[in-house]
Amino acid sequence: MPENVKSKNLTDQELIRRIQQLKSEKNAVLLAHYYQVPEIQDLADYVGDSLGLAQKAATGKSDLIVFAGVHFMAETAKILNPTTKVVLPDLEAGCSLADSCPKDDFAAFKAKYPDHIVISYINCTADIKTMSDVICTSGNAVQIVESFARNQKIIFAPDKNLGGYINRVTGRNMVLWDGTCEVHDVLSTEAVINLKLDNPDAKLIAHPECKAAVLELADFIGSTTAMLNFTKTDDSKRYIVATETGILHQMQKDSPGKEFLIVPTDETCSCNDCPYMKLNTLEKLYLCLKNEQPEIILNDEVIKAAEVPIRRMLDISKKLNLIK
Repeated sequence: MPENVKSKNLTDQELIRRIQQLKSEKNAVLLAHYYQVPEIQDLADYVGDSLGLAQKAATGKSDLIVFAGVHFMAETAKILNPTTKVVLPDLEAGCSLADSCPKDDFAAFKAKYPDHIVISYINCTADIKTMSDVICTSGNAVQIVESFARNQKIIFAPDKNLGGYINRVTGRNMVLWDGTCEVHDVLSTEAVINLKLDNPDAKLIAHPECKAAVLELADFIGSTTAMLNFTKTDDSKRYIVATETGILHQMQKDSPGKEFLIVPTDETCSCNDCPYMKLNTLEKLYLCLKNEQPEIILNDEVIKAAEVPIRRMLDISKKLNLIK
């Protein structure tokens, strides 16, 4: 049985010390998404969004990759580092968007459009990646789509909100899989309007996974990293943020003199937390490093097939100077 950290009454400070020690002893790299709790973000060797994390995973030279994120992200790290052990603090840290696109259902959907290529958002399972021609992230989705000829027929999966946004800004007519991210799709137009009315001096920044009606109200639309960069360089002092709560930690660190208001999920003003991202805790991270479990296991065929569209994304992004 794994060691029970709580029974030993370890403080957060002691957990942090032990995590840092284990990282050094095991030559481990800790990759964390912006939606992780602040304590894990601050411990990470690299904090980023899906594009940045995929790029970082592709250059990994550590003996152990600890991925503080959700399952599909850890899978991506394993696909790009098949000989390196990849662990995730909690295997139940899944993704509502990835779950909305089952392998067999998507295969049947794809079969209806034999003359279409498949561009899949990275927020999908390894199995969906094997059925894709190229992967994209919210940070490069428009550019990836526009890298193909205008007459190229495209299926976009699994996020219909992101796909719809790309269709609108590019004038494309991609066929969209009917999937959504519960964290972004739950944000209502009413909640956004009420916040804007109460805070007329605040700019609304939104992730493209939000509903079209919310995006129409936004002063800026972009990936997690793009929103973070916007708030660092923009001259406004107050922002309404339509995405997951975790990003506020980095925004406040980078711009301590600015104020950030998260769009609530309901009338009780609940924070917009991703329940899957927040499954990872300091205790679980410590145990994960100590025991090198739970490990991400993928068969070789899936790894080889899924790596192709991911590498294509990275290659296109480099050619377009989206990443260095």
